Amino acid sequence: MSLFQIAEPGESRAKEACKGRVVGIDLGTTNSLVAVVRDGEPQCLLDEHGQALLPSVVRYRAGGAPIVGREAKLTAFEAPHDTIASVKRFMGRGPSDIAKDGTAQRFGQYRFADPSQFQDGVVRLLVAGPGGQRAVTPLEVSAEILRVLRTRAEEQLEGELEGVVITVPAYFDDAQRQATKDAGRLAGLQVLRLLNEPTAAALAYGLDKKREGKFAVYDLGGGTFDVSILDLCDGIFTVMATCGDTALGGDDMDHALAEVLLAKHPAGHTLAQQVAQNPARSRKLLDAARALKHKLTAEEQTSIDWENASITTTRGEFETAIEPILQRTAGPCRRAMKDAELSAKELSGVILVGGATRVPAVRRFVGELFGLTPLSDLDPEQVVALGAAVQADILSSERQDALLIDVAPLSLGLELMGGIVEKIIPRNSRVPTGAKQVFTTYADGQTGFDLHVVQGERETASECRSLARFKLTGIPKMAAGMARLEVMFLIDENGLLQVGARELTSGRAAHIAVKPSYGLSEEQIEKMLVDSFEHAEGDLRKRALLEQRVEAERILQALDVALSQDGHILSEEERQPIIEARTALLAAKNGVDHRLIADCITALDVTSKEFAQRRMNLGLSRAMTGKSVGSVEQAVHFDEHAVPKTAPLVE
Repeated sequence: MSLFQIAEPGESRAKEACKGRVVGIDLGTTNSLVAVVRDGEPQCLLDEHGQALLPSVVRYRAGGAPIVGREAKLTAFEAPHDTIASVKRFMGRGPSDIAKDGTAQRFGQYRFADPSQFQDGVVRLLVAGPGGQRAVTPLEVSAEILRVLRTRAEEQLEGELEGVVITVPAYFDDAQRQATKDAGRLAGLQVLRLLNEPTAAALAYGLDKKREGKFAVYDLGGGTFDVSILDLCDGIFTVMATCGDTALGGDDMDHALAEVLLAKHPAGHTLAQQVAQNPARSRKLLDAARALKHKLTAEEQTSIDWENASITTTRGEFETAIEPILQRTAGPCRRAMKDAELSAKELSGVILVGGATRVPAVRRFVGELFGLTPLSDLDPEQVVALGAAVQADILSSERQDALLIDVAPLSLGLELMGGIVEKIIPRNSRVPTGAKQVFTTYADGQTGFDLHVVQGERETASECRSLARFKLTGIPKMAAGMARLEVMFLIDENGLLQVGARELTSGRAAHIAVKPSYGLSEEQIEKMLVDSFEHAEGDLRKRALLEQRVEAERILQALDVALSQDGHILSEEERQPIIEARTALLAAKNGVDHRLIADCITALDVTSKEFAQRRMNLGLSRAMTGKSVGSVEQAVHFDEHAVPKTAPLVE
């Protein structure tokens, strides 16, 4: 960090320097972003290519660090099993959840680890690793994405981050929230708060537009859907109700369009079977469907080349394919409005959030559903990150122009005798919050309680999400109904739960900070962090070695081609030093010293420089032989704006 920071006139940095480096992160299904408040205004941080969006795609390699972002997305078809996209859909979910959801395996691009090999109930995906395959959890994949965003922010803010607000779908349950928080911790981030995505969007929108009133936030992202009803008044953002579906979004549109492409292709059913059995072709199909979706957002009709066929699709066909997806969003919208005890006429507006809301059919559907023209002044893909940055700024400063009052998305309760659920905290309760309830014993002489904490709206524990189990023992023997067990539920500002129990007669007590069944234990998180620190230096060396080996292989192949094609222009005396340098590089490539490989590459570059120049002159001579001066001038003029494509022997 620099000792002095110089600002231009009117560009004060003093206050920002005092309050620390805090950012907001939108950890999205399709894309992720990081934003910060500068001079009172939230803005997304751009990468070296000027892009705010980081594709939420991670490609694992057998002998190197994972590739994250755009490169991983573009090369996904090369290693479909080892490239994980839309991992947010697996966050906080168990093997049984994945078995119920056919979307993840519809085109067979994922390999799931055998759950019987692990005792923690965490979903794991099989990817390339040292010596073969290794199993990674969704939160480990998410942590790779968060690390890239952390690096981007620290480079631009010139120092380590002191805190981060990460957004989550409003309808994420406790397990999914805990997995997200664990992912942030694994990435080396101090998570100040988890913030519901619709609330973040409303925060950014409300402060930017200085609006007041009751708003519906319709958030349709890549893999999740949320709707929240918020009351904006004097800088206080009160969430009145929230609802949604954590397995619904733009990905489903891609799958629907993929089915259309398969149906319209001349090969038909045969091709569908081949795609289902070939992960690489499956990836290409989904990429083609996604490209088609983007085209049909702007055009009424378009064609796309796929599997040796040109397929024409209309926007009408696209809208017919996604109509069931849109209808699935209507139920949560109506339920949220009912919970908020509002009619559509009482809304001041509907805010659109998420990349999928760019689709004209979505905007038309939302307008008809609420009877209002949707608001989309701010970029729907950036607005959540902007709101997260504002919340991070509020938490790290004395800013008083906004206050968030959020709600719990799902009910929390205890399993009673017979498997029924007693709800302690109903859904849409304002958070942070707490509640108490007194229970008693079922049988004579009962000396303990087995407490099962669940989350959900069903009436039986088997149909709700199991969050935790703990015991309260040592209670004196009493007749049935005499013991008095007081249970307290506390939800913090992140929506995470703590449960305490106390027998009032004896004073015996027990307490648990709920670690959901599908999160990682403290020991597992600590081990991952320790391993990342302990192996950091070795990992860097391994990466450098692999990179130099790849470069050496490329250069050796180029040299062999050059010698095969134009080796006759070298005398034996001139050829010998090049061959010796080649032999030295080949030997170094098979070794473990990346610096030696780099030195040998440089040596070969120097030795072959004269040969490269002769080849270039020879190529120019061949190209101009038999051509007039006028035709050469015309060709040069024609290509003067073209991007030069060169394949140098040695760079």
